[in-house]
Amino acid sequence: MKELEIARKAAAAGGAILAGYFRKGIAMRLKQACDLVSDADVESEKAILAIIHEAFPNDAVLGEEEAKGDVSAERLWIVDPLDGTTNFAHDLPHFAVSIGFYENGQAVCGVIFNPARDDWFHAVRGEGAFHNGERVSVADHSRLDQTLVGCGFYYDRGAMMEATLASIRELFGQQIHGIRRFGTASLDLAQVGCGQFGAFFEYELSPWDFAAGRLFVEEAGGRVTTCLGEALPVAKTSVLASNGLLHEAALQIVAANHPL
Repeated sequence: MKELEIARKAAAAGGAILAGYFRKGIAMRLKQACDLVSDADVESEKAILAIIHEAFPNDAVLGEEEAKGDVSAERLWIVDPLDGTTNFAHDLPHFAVSIGFYENGQAVCGVIFNPARDDWFHAVRGEGAFHNGERVSVADHSRLDQTLVGCGFYYDRGAMMEATLASIRELFGQQIHGIRRFGTASLDLAQVGCGQFGAFFEYELSPWDFAAGRLFVEEAGGRVTTCLGEALPVAKTSVLASNGLLHEAALQIVAANHPL
């Protein structure tokens, strides 16, 4: 489909910019406490938007930095030009470009690209999820004591952090194999889809953080809801993704600790 082709082309363009800055090093700036931004984010988004707008000039685009498209638009692209900015800033090669295309509020296709490792993930609704061209599926673990769980921390260092730590404590009480926090939500979701995590949760994510990753999980056979078990909106929200088999068990824990 043309949208997937354009998403891949745009992700490659944004990723090339990130890779160049990553090799050279770059000064970071604070948006707010613990929330970084750089010229790399902004330039990557501009390159991505140029490709999308050339192919689909009438489509809306919502991006993390400058694109503020209407989320209610019939055709909507949701772009994170640099997911994992803190990793990027500290020379950790675990970051990504994430691009999701939505039609009438439903995810149609998505691409996640880590240019530091030339690692590609894509999904198309009804056609499956793929890692570097190979079809993938979620893990078949049916119990929490069989699996590894991923999590994320929002920039808030108060109630939201305490809620996350409380859920981690309870998950360890269920004898999970471990917790991993890699700091790049799009890639965390990809790891659920690839069967590496049985579940992943974070109490606050923006649409650009999960627009492509949620579809990747779903097309790999998993399930994605809010941390209260509700349908995922195209808005800032909590996110719980799982292989499906573990969803209710994980939901019981993350919902009980959900911050107000």
